Amino acid sequence: MNLTKIVLATAFALSPAAAYAIDISGAGATFPYPVYAKWADAYKKETGNGLNYQSIGSGGGIKQIKAKTVTFGATDAPLTGKDLDDSGLVQFPMVMGSVTPIVNLEGIKPGELVLDGPTLANIYLGQIKSWDDAAIVKLNPNVKLPKQAIVPVRRSDGSGTTYNFAYYLADVSPDWKTKVGVSTALQWPVGIGAKGNEGVAGNVAQTKGAIGYVEYAYAKENKMTFTKMINKAGKAVAPGSDTVQAAAANADWKSKPGFGVILANQPGDQSWPMAAATWILMYKKSEKPAESAEALKFFAWAYAKGDAMADSLDYVPMPQNVVNDIQKMWQAEIKGADGKPLYSPTN
Repeated sequence: MNLTKIVLATAFALSPAAAYAIDISGAGATFPYPVYAKWADAYKKETGNGLNYQSIGSGGGIKQIKAKTVTFGATDAPLTGKDLDDSGLVQFPMVMGSVTPIVNLEGIKPGELVLDGPTLANIYLGQIKSWDDAAIVKLNPNVKLPKQAIVPVRRSDGSGTTYNFAYYLADVSPDWKTKVGVSTALQWPVGIGAKGNEGVAGNVAQTKGAIGYVEYAYAKENKMTFTKMINKAGKAVAPGSDTVQAAAANADWKSKPGFGVILANQPGDQSWPMAAATWILMYKKSEKPAESAEALKFFAWAYAKGDAMADSLDYVPMPQNVVNDIQKMWQAEIKGADGKPLYSPTN
């Protein structure tokens, strides 16, 4: 497995040395790291300007932007309108992807195993402990399941991926909703903790019988065994750009402050049940306007030129009408000390 690719990329691809032309700094969600890394590399080649992005988890990204140590924060758990207002921040979605269960089971091929939400919840509640449990067998009558202990792997850090995972489980499992709930950091009943999507992917790869949850790009790049899921329509679907697009098709992005729409458990035969967006956080009034303006140029470039790169990793670009609304918000709300907008479409 090519786990070293992600580990090395985290250490070097977006290193401070790459940002010598202008210092754009960001920190947060590990969920979008593969596509941010790909965009940053292409942007550096095209413009000479680099991006230093720390893939440290959504909780860390929120802390760093609120501490004003980075130009932007990144989170997969959107902030509330009150939190945004109290902090003087704006929020906008950058790209969409799929939270995906991955397993380490000998002889099981990617997409061969099928799970549903209640079964997944019961695994992480510690109520289903073996891969030959009747609930899993019922979903997989033609798969030879081993009599092997299940080792749940989950995030140890504050994580928007966890937030979206828990949001979905709470929506489909009353037990999960009452016993565990929804947050970026949970009191987990069972499991081994790992930091970041990278850490979860690494732990699952090294542990026989393990199950974890990561953004699909981590599973795809490292050729890991992902599961299909039974969606709200009762259909078994695989993760990927088509099923995320199906889940997002009816999303009303302007219905929530900061475009903070959760895409879990959407209707539709083709909808992936754990589709998720990832958001950027920036200050309305920037203390470092040159850096903020360059960050907005990078995001505008990614919206305009990054779709094919996102598609190649099975992320889903934001719809153009949503991008238009986001860029209008930039122009209206993100300003320098002189009160002038830091972004205009002619930048």
